[in-house]
Amino acid sequence: MKKRTLEALLKMALDTFPVVLLNGARQIGKSTLALNNFKNYLTFDDGELRLYAKENPKGFLKNLELPICLDEIQKVPTILEYIKIEVDKNRKNGRYLLTGSSNILDYKESKDTLAGRICELRLYPLSCKEKKDKPHENIIEKLLNKEFKLPKSDYNNDIIENIIDGGYPEILYLKGLQKELWFKSYIATYIERDARALADIRDIDSFIKFVNILATRSGTILNKSSLSNDIGIKDITTDNYLSIMTRIYQATLLKPYFANIGKQFIKSPKVFFNDTGILCSLLKMNTQEKLLSSPYSGQLYETFVFCELQKHLAYLQKSYEIYHYRTNDKKEIDFIIEVENEILAIEVKQSSSIKKEDFKHIIDFQNHRYDKKCLGVVFYNGEMVIELSDNLVAIPFGMFL
Repeated sequence: MKKRTLEALLKMALDTFPVVLLNGARQIGKSTLALNNFKNYLTFDDGELRLYAKENPKGFLKNLELPICLDEIQKVPTILEYIKIEVDKNRKNGRYLLTGSSNILDYKESKDTLAGRICELRLYPLSCKEKKDKPHENIIEKLLNKEFKLPKSDYNNDIIENIIDGGYPEILYLKGLQKELWFKSYIATYIERDARALADIRDIDSFIKFVNILATRSGTILNKSSLSNDIGIKDITTDNYLSIMTRIYQATLLKPYFANIGKQFIKSPKVFFNDTGILCSLLKMNTQEKLLSSPYSGQLYETFVFCELQKHLAYLQKSYEIYHYRTNDKKEIDFIIEVENEILAIEVKQSSSIKKEDFKHIIDFQNHRYDKKCLGVVFYNGEMVIELSDNLVAIPFGMFL
């Protein structure tokens, strides 16, 4: 079992709050992490237990041996009100760990129910560092500290393997056709089933078509009208489907960057799948040759970097924001990350060589940001770290390994 970066943060949260909510997609290791920290564990996937908790929540909670982990909490959202009553009677930290595969706190009434009593944490699929048994290495910290040194190596094959496999723990122990079968089963069993459970989807076929077409758009500016037209659905249905995908942690809408620097900005978000393994399966890319020859290969590399950055930011224990940047005059930067008083401007290039031209939009951005330090980074498919100046650096994708 791989050591998870989040474990230290989870223990800290349990020491500080009476209730901790651990969210994340199905099959990413929430239950394993919970069982490492709690000997008492119940899951609401169990129909009889779910019925008991719904029909007699007071009796259910009264008979629990605390501390306890309650898994798939989104299946019994009404229990939160009764947990609040129990917490207010006897406030002790670390008594309840709740886990969920769709975000119960998206409901305003749920968020208000446990306000001041709950800490929400998000577990992501395995990062490349976690896969390599280096859970304490944080890419964002290294960038902010300008720790760029890497051993000389050909990282390309390892990166492609990580893109195709994604970060679901079970994939680590499967080979070849087994991986393909696992991904197909996951998409059919969890994505489709959870979507049905979360919303009244009358036409599941149109939702499945939506998921497959959305896969071709990962790493691009969201154009809802185009998406709706391609699927043959109304924009309101597209909004509903997007909401479902984000709530079951399969996709992220990355908001655009706005700043008072005299430019007009594109206001649409970018859409990203949250795991490149799921994405590659939907795009039918299961070999290096298929990935490199695909018209979507650039989007896959960008999605891979986004997924890794998202994990490292979540585990950083500092306040942060991540955006995409695009102006009406076509100046574009893949990611702008603000960590406290510093900025990282990050570009993703699939090429194996680098030139000054690759930094032109980053340099333009830096020239208009005098209030914060800004490091410009281009991740690329080369072997060497190239520092063009104190605040411009090209780094191989191998930094993620």
